[in-house]
Amino acid sequence: MSDTLSPAPKYSRIVLKISGEALKEKGSSDSVSPQIVQKVAASIAEVSKMGVEVAVVVGGGNIWRGLAASHRGMNRATADYMGMLATVINGMALMSALEDLGHSTRVQTAIQMNNVAEPFIVRRAIRHLENGHIVIFVAGTGNPFFSTDTTAALRANEIGAEVILKATKVDGIYDSDPKKNPDAKRFDTLTYTDALTRRLEVMDSTAFSLCMDNAMPIIVFDMSDPANILRAVRGETVGTLVSDTKPAL
Repeated sequence: MSDTLSPAPKYSRIVLKISGEALKEKGSSDSVSPQIVQKVAASIAEVSKMGVEVAVVVGGGNIWRGLAASHRGMNRATADYMGMLATVINGMALMSALEDLGHSTRVQTAIQMNNVAEPFIVRRAIRHLENGHIVIFVAGTGNPFFSTDTTAALRANEIGAEVILKATKVDGIYDSDPKKNPDAKRFDTLTYTDALTRRLEVMDSTAFSLCMDNAMPIIVFDMSDPANILRAVRGETVGTLVSDTKPAL
């Protein structure tokens, strides 16, 4: 099918939040799977070719989890800084895959490392997006005690994104753990208030508060099918939409 017949995108600027674990092959000892990274990059490239301005926030849990290490006795700040460096590795892998596909990519880091990436400057990030570059935000917020979910919420609001697409291991938000409860109900839509009242794990509390206070919609969807990114950008029903609007009855 030609591009002229493809559905138009619903959003013009997005932040895609990818967990580090989504870049790892299940059961593999390798922290980063080149094959999975290539598939993810191909989907991001397709979205960019639609004219959508794409910013990516990538986690580092496939390499290092600061919170888990702190629970085992490591200083929390030190563990978190190590996690930030893990996100840089993932961001560079994704950059390499995108550039192999011919897409101009910029990596911006919250921790200065001039030989690896440019520093995060919000106006520069916006200019990159306006010029058609894909921007990858790494090293979290540059501060310990904040997750990459919080980074996604912060960066989305800073650059004026229209939505956060949160790629996860499940196909949306459920009223209970679907791995433990086969009768768990998946929500197509939720309001911020409903998610809070039901104590549903959408994002960590800091990230969720940022989204709620600034009416930033969140779409939580399954990353195992990379085509879901395209579907979400086109406005198709994918996963769960969290916003400040109650669904029509």
